[in-house]
Amino acid sequence: MSLASARWALLAGNFAIGCGVMVVPGSLNSLVASLQVSAAVAGQLITAGAVAMGCGAPLLAMLLGGLDRRLLLTASLAWYAIGHAVCALVPGYAALLPLRALAVLAAAVFTPQAAAAINVMAPEGERGRHMSFIFLGWSLASVLGMPLHAWIGESFGWRWAFALVAVLAAAAAWGVWRTVPDGVKPPPMSLGGWGRVLRNPWLMALVGVTVLSGAGQFTLFSYMAPYYRDVLGASAGGISFLFMWFGLFGLVGNVLLTRWIDRLGAPRCVNLGLVSVGLAFLAWPWAGTLAVAALLLVPWALGTFSTNSAQQARLSAAAPAVAPALLALNTSAIYAGQALGAAGGGAILAAGGYGPMAAVALAWVAAALVVSLLLARKADVGRVDA
Repeated sequence: MSLASARWALLAGNFAIGCGVMVVPGSLNSLVASLQVSAAVAGQLITAGAVAMGCGAPLLAMLLGGLDRRLLLTASLAWYAIGHAVCALVPGYAALLPLRALAVLAAAVFTPQAAAAINVMAPEGERGRHMSFIFLGWSLASVLGMPLHAWIGESFGWRWAFALVAVLAAAAAWGVWRTVPDGVKPPPMSLGGWGRVLRNPWLMALVGVTVLSGAGQFTLFSYMAPYYRDVLGASAGGISFLFMWFGLFGLVGNVLLTRWIDRLGAPRCVNLGLVSVGLAFLAWPWAGTLAVAALLLVPWALGTFSTNSAQQARLSAAAPAVAPALLALNTSAIYAGQALGAAGGGAILAAGGYGPMAAVALAWVAAALVVSLLLARKADVGRVDA
């Protein structure tokens, strides 16, 4: 079992996890039509899942932190597969909402624990590169999974999109079990260690950057499928193309990150990503045609996944002794941002339509950039003692 094969398996696991997280926004139009609810109400499936993942990441890290990562990562993907298979069979929205929240608890385990595992397995000077590599799975999910969900949802219905996630998660579970070695156990975190992390304002502010960035992006991203259809007049093929276009440049951004992060440093990469996303939101009010929207998606996509990956590396370097806790909290922050964005975007959509969304999204991302810049100026990451 080599590091190369293990990191490919972890990438595949993140791909399956990312496809599951994105299946609701990708097939939102089908969910609305099939379940006979509004787009704002259907979007709360994103909020409920994000709340479950955000709350579950630190709690499950504390409860399951002593387990061998081969077993833990395989079991989480198996749970994800079973959960999405069950969701595909439910009769209506009332049953889907809680079952979706339970299914995605696996994402709260897999993503941070995969990062913690690769942090143990990789040589010290190469951890940023290997961590960025396994997070390419999320970018690939955006390139392939998101447009595929949109096409399947528009053509065959959202249930088949959920079933695809179940198949992908089952295959990834098999790959992780075959390639990740036994005995990978990051240092266990005591309650005292968690307390030191939670009481450290510098580290909590770093995690806050993730919350603010996610809230801004999911204010818009949660409702892109109906936006493309209702505002831009996109067909099913057009919607799939725009999601694929977005995912392609998200992948490019993450590939560039893997090449430059060890040279530029994680904090600078985070800031560059936030600037890129913010510029897209600043110009978004002019996205009145498919061509302009596609153009503005480029800087957004280049910054979105690369920012998340750079944040993971930034936190791992900030306090290596408590990296598992920080990565779990950062996962919570990602999903907290999703919950805030999806809930806020749904409220905006219900009250005033799509118009104000870009300004609100820009305000969130601008706040994230300001906090990130202040943190970079006030402290040296390498000297933080949690």
